[in-house]
Amino acid sequence: MTDFMREMRAGEEDAVEALLRAAFPGPDEANLVRHLRKSGAIAGEQVVTEGDQLLGYLALSQMIAPKGWLCLAPVAVAPDRQRQGIGRRMCRFLAGWAEAAGQTIVVLGEPGFYQRCGFRKAEGLTSPFPVDHTLVVGPAKSKEPALVYPKAFGA
Repeated sequence: MTDFMREMRAGEEDAVEALLRAAFPGPDEANLVRHLRKSGAIAGEQVVTEGDQLLGYLALSQMIAPKGWLCLAPVAVAPDRQRQGIGRRMCRFLAGWAEAAGQTIVVLGEPGFYQRCGFRKAEGLTSPFPVDHTLVVGPAKSKEPALVYPKAFGA
């Protein structure tokens, strides 16, 4: 049985890197997380485990603009456990937290998946990434319509 999502612990960085490299076709996501950590942009890292096996991971980073907003990326699930609802449960939990806390989270991803998790299409925002794949959860109210991601997203 899988455990609840919890904060990543010190010493789990190598296991997270291995999960990211297994879950994605290239090194981009692992490199992104490494750059986000190095720059201090990470706001939080969550994992799902089963015993001592790491099954899922997600990272939240501080957006440069709008101030106070967070960015969700990456979300990863171990390849042999994909399509079992782990990623969806992680994202739904996060969306529920954002709504309850009044926190806005932005994600760039597959709209159908993230909409099933509680995110909605970003209205009235501009982004350096495709707006049709940019979704938000939480209040999403800002006088700054331009999304500015941490520098690591351009690395």
